[in-house]
Amino acid sequence: MPRSIWSGAISFGLVNVPVKLYSAVSRKTVRFHQLSRETGNRIAQRRVDPQTGDEVAYDDIVKGYELTKDRYVVITPEELDALDPEKTRTIDIEDFVDLEDIDPIYYDHPYYLVPDAGAGKAYGLLLNAMRESGKVAIAKVVLRSKEQLVAIRPQEDLLMMETMIFADEVVPHDSIDELPAAKDLKASSRELQMAQQLIDSLSTEWEPGKYHDEYREKVLELIERKAAGEEIAVPAEAPQPARVPDLMAALEASLAAVRGDDDGQASEKKAGAGKGRSKGGGSRERAGAKR
Repeated sequence: MPRSIWSGAISFGLVNVPVKLYSAVSRKTVRFHQLSRETGNRIAQRRVDPQTGDEVAYDDIVKGYELTKDRYVVITPEELDALDPEKTRTIDIEDFVDLEDIDPIYYDHPYYLVPDAGAGKAYGLLLNAMRESGKVAIAKVVLRSKEQLVAIRPQEDLLMMETMIFADEVVPHDSIDELPAAKDLKASSRELQMAQQLIDSLSTEWEPGKYHDEYREKVLELIERKAAGEEIAVPAEAPQPARVPDLMAALEASLAAVRGDDDGQASEKKAGAGKGRSKGGGSRERAGAKR
C-alpha cells in the first residue's frame, strides 16, 4: 500500500488546495551486494584516511569542496543549514504554460497529487480549470530540504506533479564534439519517403503494458537458476552490428519484413550484398527490421 511522502497545499493565487504527495513510480532495479570471492562474505565499507591508513569515525568526517587538486574548502553542517530553503508546506504556482512547450529532457521524477480530507471541491476546481485550459502549472516546492522546480498537469481525474531539471543542468547538444555535419544528414526524397512508410507501418496505439524490462527479467531468471544449483554457460561476446552499405535496400527489406512480403528474403539479400561474412550478421538485421 503506497504511503504519502509529503503533505501540504497547492498555492493557486489566494486559493490553497490541501494535497498529499505519492511517488508515481516504483523502480524495479535488481541490486547486488559485494562479496569476497574466496569466502563469500559480504564486504564491509570502511572510511579510511589514505595518508595514515586509519579508519575515520563518521562524526569526524566533514564536507569539503575541491577548488584545485588536494585543495578543499571545508563547509560545516551549520553553514549549510543556514542556506536551506525555507521549509514551507506549499507548492507555489508561478506560471501556466502549454504542455507542448516543455521539452521532455526537463522532466525528472513523477508524483501523484491527491486531495487531502475536505479539499475535494478546491482540488476539482483546479483540476478541471487546468484540463479545459490545456495548461501546465510551473511551481516551486521544498522536498527533502531542497527546492524543486515542478510541473503540475491533469491526468484523467488526478493531478500529477513532475520534478524538473533546472535549465543550467541540461547539457547543450551543441557542446558535443562528435555532432554530424549538416551535409551528412541529407537524404534523398526517395529515401525519406521509404523511411516515412516504414514509420507508418510500425505506428500503433501507445500500450505501456506491452513493454517489459527484458534484461531485468533475464537477470532474475539467472539468479533463480543459479540458486537452484544449475551450471550456467556464458556465451561468447556478441559481435558488433554490421554497417548497412545500401540504405535504400535496407529500407526496402525492412518494409518487406514488416509487411510479411514474400520478396523480403530477396530484398534482404540485396541489402546484405558486400557485407562482411560475420557469423549471425544477417539474422541480426532481420530481427532489427522486425522490431
